[in-house]
Amino acid sequence: MGPLEVLQEADDEGPLETPAVLRELYGGQLALRPPLVFANFVSSLDGVVDIPGTGRVGRVLSGDSEGDRFVMALLRASADAVLIGAGTLRASPGSTWTPEQAFPEQAQAFRELRLRRGLAARPRVVVASASGDLNPSHPGLQGALVVTGEKGAAHLPEKLDAEVLIVPDGPSGLDLRAMLRQVVQMGHRTILSEAGPSVTGKLLAQGLLGELFLTLSPLLGGWPPGGGRRGLVGETELLPRVSVGGELVSVRRQGSHLFLRYRLPGAGPGLPGEVTEEPPPG
Repeated sequence: MGPLEVLQEADDEGPLETPAVLRELYGGQLALRPPLVFANFVSSLDGVVDIPGTGRVGRVLSGDSEGDRFVMALLRASADAVLIGAGTLRASPGSTWTPEQAFPEQAQAFRELRLRRGLAARPRVVVASASGDLNPSHPGLQGALVVTGEKGAAHLPEKLDAEVLIVPDGPSGLDLRAMLRQVVQMGHRTILSEAGPSVTGKLLAQGLLGELFLTLSPLLGGWPPGGGRRGLVGETELLPRVSVGGELVSVRRQGSHLFLRYRLPGAGPGLPGEVTEEPPPG
């Protein structure tokens, strides 16, 4: 893979611990300011991010873009933890959410990056599950942190090779703010969310998401009636009442793929976000 072409980059010096080969491929440093929850998505040109029943939907939407796989791996390599939902876990039966699984070509450089930054050998997988309905044999659960509520805890498998964290049940699932606050207190200060649109929409609505990395694919997904396809925020309603806007930080390109980075009003887990609720139109 050749280097990504940098079209725009904010003045934001990254940590010098990044190995030279990763700096060359990314086109510079990648600076993350903890505590931070940041998400990574690939979207079709017409806004589809999820196609139910399709394995490796990200690769399908990106056309198996090398650049997309590299950025995903670099973000994982830079994170203390990777947050997923139970639905993402079930839809990815073989995934362990490690950098080298996404981009094995630079496995050694990703390990060196984590070593230089004082990170654990691999990012901690954090699985949010309100129901507790999990397959204990899933490889991604080995050494993971499973977050659930009192109701979900009663349904967790008996033999689970994972630590369990119980947080309050919110009105529509887990209390995400309480969950993220405790995960940060456990030492996971940079949290990459690879959860689906439902969780992402809630994070945005509550001002908990600080940055968004978005790969814009040149492919068109289509929106067939009743197809169950979803956009980035899922079922969460934002506009016109809730205004969440991003500041464009960087733009990179590989062929016809764009790699966008937005800074969002979320101030970090446990901190108030700057989400603005607009009055309803009169």
